[in-house]
Amino acid sequence: MISIYKIFLLLLLLFDSCLAGPVEDQTEKGCGRLGQRKAWHTLSKKEKRAYIDAELCLMSKPASQKLSAAKTRFDELQAVHQIETSWTHWVGAFLPFHRLFLFAHETLLRDDCGYKGHQPYWHEPKDAGNFLYSDLLDPETGFGGNGSGSKDCITNGPFKNYVNSLGPFFNNTKHCINRNVNETESSLSAQKFVDECMSRPDFASAWPCIEANPHRGGHAGVGGLMLDPVSSPGDPLFYLHHTWLDKLWWNWQSIDLKHRLTDISGTNIIPPEFLAIFPPEPPEFPRPPYPVPGDPGNVTTLNHVLDLKNVIPNRIIAEVMDIRAKPLCYTYVEPS
Repeated sequence: MISIYKIFLLLLLLFDSCLAGPVEDQTEKGCGRLGQRKAWHTLSKKEKRAYIDAELCLMSKPASQKLSAAKTRFDELQAVHQIETSWTHWVGAFLPFHRLFLFAHETLLRDDCGYKGHQPYWHEPKDAGNFLYSDLLDPETGFGGNGSGSKDCITNGPFKNYVNSLGPFFNNTKHCINRNVNETESSLSAQKFVDECMSRPDFASAWPCIEANPHRGGHAGVGGLMLDPVSSPGDPLFYLHHTWLDKLWWNWQSIDLKHRLTDISGTNIIPPEFLAIFPPEPPEFPRPPYPVPGDPGNVTTLNHVLDLKNVIPNRIIAEVMDIRAKPLCYTYVEPS
């Protein structure tokens, strides 16, 4: 016969497990074990080398889609961003689109180049105001340092010889990966600006906050190609910067998952005050027609279609709201 004491212990364990909720790095929503996205500065040298080798592999693989002037699989992602610029900046789809875009990058690294890890992120508050000395700009274990010369080309690190065939902006010309670090701009990645966004009560106010200072801090702080709003994925730092922004969105969502996993809003048309940031598109890049596929008007909804131009399958925003669910199946590890 089971004693009252054992029954009490069983009930206590059951109660504790209910309080604990799901364990994010275990099985979630049909995914199996979730992929763990970690901060770059916490990776071992071996893990850093594996990621960089996979990126170099992607830069050597011939393009499989007929997109713009893309020569490699790495270029194809840049081409998607170039084509989709007017759909995906200063609009409600900014964070959802880039979440799927980052997943596409991780998918290509793993499927095309045998990468066993997951997409790392740049923990930018650690380096705010001091990008030049970031682990990410290390020439030996990172992505190479600042640019130099008349064109600000990077001259060290694993990507110094890569010839990019897309950009600047909507142009398609052969050029180096260039950088021009600005520490005044990099200061916008500071924790105080992150905290400001985390305090916002709804997506309508949180998304523009994240797209403002934290977003600008990484792009303008690195400068050069990263400051190009159209063709910035030509610098591999783009993916670690935007993975950081995706983590910020997930951190904000996690404050109130019950409500924030379905909280989406915003415009589908770039407001006039931001339109001036982008140069006029050439005829092959017309501004997209409206309404956006999946949306009935100028309000971003969960049925809004995110178009990756067949690099990976298209998804609607509803499918990328929860990173722990298919198709994404990952979580973020806080830096130690």
